[in-house]
Amino acid sequence: MGSKFLDDLHPGEKFVTGGITLSESEIIGFALTYDPQPFHLNAVVAAESIYGGLIASGFQVVSLTFRLFIQTGVFGESSMGSPGIDELRWFAPARPGDTLHAEVEVMAVIPSKSKADRGIARLRYSAFNQRHELVSSFVVNHLLRRR
Repeated sequence: MGSKFLDDLHPGEKFVTGGITLSESEIIGFALTYDPQPFHLNAVVAAESIYGGLIASGFQVVSLTFRLFIQTGVFGESSMGSPGIDELRWFAPARPGDTLHAEVEVMAVIPSKSKADRGIARLRYSAFNQRHELVSSFVVNHLLRRR
């Protein structure tokens, strides 16, 4: 995908990423550093939890989903960061061996009223597993350059 600027985006436009497969060691490694809850760290303990087995941290899923989209290069020349994320939801657990991909939809394109060289693009990120079950969704407010 080529790089896009704010002016190139249109509400309803969608992007689909490639996938990434989660391993048990990646799930545990992330959890050790960022989310040390037992159902992310220990397969034996996790098996006895409400999840019935080891699951990835929701924060890991969000990070991977964001990474998959950013690695497409769509905002490679235009990204100026982000003022925040809205509407974060986790719908289903991601487990070792699951392959996640992202589907990203442009919700709104809002040129800045005070700075003509930029604006905000609101994009809904949806993470799906290999069975196309919705795992997580969130809205990123991307600060982007204009052409």
